[in-house]
Amino acid sequence: MAAAGMDAVRLNLSHGTHAEYAKSIENVRRVASEAGRPLAVIADIQGPKIRVGEVGRDGVFLSRSEKIILSSQARKAEMKIIPVSYRKLGTILTVGDKVLLDDGRLAVKVTGVLSEDEAECTVVKGGTLKSRKGINLPAKNINLPSLTPKDRKDIEFALAAGVDYLAQSFIRTAGDVIKLRKLVGRLTDRKVRIIAKIEKREAIDNIGEIINEADAVMIARGDLGVEIAPEKVPYWQKEIIRKARAQAKTVITATQMLESMIENQTPTRAEASDVANAVYDGTDCVMLSAETAVGKYPIAAVRTMNKIARTVERSLSGFHDGSESPGEPVTRVISAAACEVADSLKAKAIVTPTSSGTTALEISKHRPKTPIIAISSDHDVVNQLSLAWGVLPGVVAPAKDTEDMFAKAIAAAVAAGLAGKGDMIVITAGVLVNVPGTTNLIKIHKIDV
Repeated sequence: MAAAGMDAVRLNLSHGTHAEYAKSIENVRRVASEAGRPLAVIADIQGPKIRVGEVGRDGVFLSRSEKIILSSQARKAEMKIIPVSYRKLGTILTVGDKVLLDDGRLAVKVTGVLSEDEAECTVVKGGTLKSRKGINLPAKNINLPSLTPKDRKDIEFALAAGVDYLAQSFIRTAGDVIKLRKLVGRLTDRKVRIIAKIEKREAIDNIGEIINEADAVMIARGDLGVEIAPEKVPYWQKEIIRKARAQAKTVITATQMLESMIENQTPTRAEASDVANAVYDGTDCVMLSAETAVGKYPIAAVRTMNKIARTVERSLSGFHDGSESPGEPVTRVISAAACEVADSLKAKAIVTPTSSGTTALEISKHRPKTPIIAISSDHDVVNQLSLAWGVLPGVVAPAKDTEDMFAKAIAAAVAAGLAGKGDMIVITAGVLVNVPGTTNLIKIHKIDV
């Protein structure tokens, strides 16, 4: 998959064991080393998700109009009992409520509340329901903690295992992100980045504040599409991408992008258009889920997505003004100017030495046609920049001074095969080397070796 174009691996901590995840992380690091390029590792935290319990290996079939019971208590009954993870479900459900299962693929309607733990329902959209699938209650505001006890254990494991990102599920406000950031700060000195997953109605209501607080956002269209009307998802996809790019925040578009490739070797034309349109919208990343987790053709799915993205990017118009960004003014101006200079001179690369990754992200948001090379002595930053649009990150030794930094930048452009003798490159830098937030100059260099 790495050879086919994969830049990051997401581990869904809702399933599996820490030992299995640890092995996966070990494999990713080994493959990245062999490939000679970084691969980011994202630990996706389960969050306060209501889920179906264990219903058998093959699942249970729910027929339309069939009566069932949703229950948080195991017991025998004449009707089918579907176990749920949320205790006291009956206290929040009322007759007439619609309950969606498995991203809305199945649906039931509440016909009676039997106790504080149980509700009787009628199946209105049937099908096979499998264990651990999600449950959505679109009309309800459920007061669950943003981090569960399981989440805290998973976070401790993920940080100890050296992941690059934590993806926070089912957040509702910027306060949820702040709470996670404080926990991470207590557990590690590493600057692990936080991805806010946008999949709740409340998150849409607070989207500006969430983007401002998070390091990146993921448009998780599966749950979002049952929390809000499906026809509204395309609008919010474009809006979230626009808002995230304005703040130079990485944005990921996810869910059902090449869904038919779970079973087939080629995508539908509609799926190809969906991936292409996300790239046209300006997303940094497009993400595969079941296609590579349980699908029959994971390598073909990655290769297909990679081809679509590259084809679209060749047709993009390139540099544009990004003056909305609220970032550090000097860094913002230098980044915009570097893109404009590179475009005017037809430079072969923009090389940005970076301590924190900020300048690389600022340059990336402009979507220049010129390739971006980001070099850093911080392995975490290099891995994290694997998610940034158009950025080729690489590890270098700390620079001794500005001239040494320029030399490393030139060497990186040549080593990447993007520039050779007689070619122009644009370098951004700071007089204070290896210090975050000090980018304040641009160098135009003609390679003479």
